[in-house]
Amino acid sequence: MPTLATFFGIVVSMYFRDQGEHHAPHVHVWYQGETAVYRIPDGAVLSGALPRRAAKLVEGWIALREAELMAAWYLAANGEHPGKVEPLR
Repeated sequence: MPTLATFFGIVVSMYFRDQGEHHAPHVHVWYQGETAVYRIPDGAVLSGALPRRAAKLVEGWIALREAELMAAWYLAANGEHPGKVEPLR
């Protein structure tokens, strides 16, 4: 599972062939032992939960990087490495 970005202790990854479970473009996020899956492009939580501050950072990052995340999703859906996405700074 390639890591797309890491920022403020948050790790965002994307599975190459993970369309079956969630049926929507999404990312998997880890922060301090908590996990959540966020839909692209709207940042809705598909499963799991993060602490409020981390969740707000992830939601803002998804909104800011929507085009890059969708491009990464299409690469991943075609079995290619999705590459990296600019983290929050």
